Amino acid sequence: MGLIVSRDAFAAFRDTLSPTARVVFTNGCFDLLHVGHMHLLNFARSLGDTLVVGLNSDASVKRFKGPDRPIVPQAERAEVLAALPPVDFVIIFDEDDPRETIKAVKPRYHVKGADYAGRRLIEADEVEAHGGEVVLAQLVDNRSTTRLVQGMRSGADGRPGES
Repeated sequence: MGLIVSRDAFAAFRDTLSPTARVVFTNGCFDLLHVGHMHLLNFARSLGDTLVVGLNSDASVKRFKGPDRPIVPQAERAEVLAALPPVDFVIIFDEDDPRETIKAVKPRYHVKGADYAGRRLIEADEVEAHGGEVVLAQLVDNRSTTRLVQGMRSGADGRPGES
């Protein structure tokens, strides 16, 4: 079972690791956990020794996704993530992007979904400054929390062709 920790607590732990430790970082809202999230987390974990998940706080989700989100409060989202086998640590962050958390984590790999292909991530400079690299994970077709929320509001389950 993973631990929910502060950035500072993880940074202190990070400093005790071997320089060759492969720390992997991914981040997101993780509101209404679904199979796409699981594929991302399992892929991320396969790249290294320790998986750290940066979790957007409720306030940052509202700024990013709108006033009706998140559906699940940050404490519950963090607890669910920490209980997942691939996850070692969860860090809740309040900023609009994960750069400050990346500074503490110093990941060897920063994993994002392939929907970011062709774009330079705002956090890429911070990842690369510590010798890390951004890796894109393949997406699960037609699965996203936004689609699930839209489907629930329309009476569908978020899969194409159903209502």
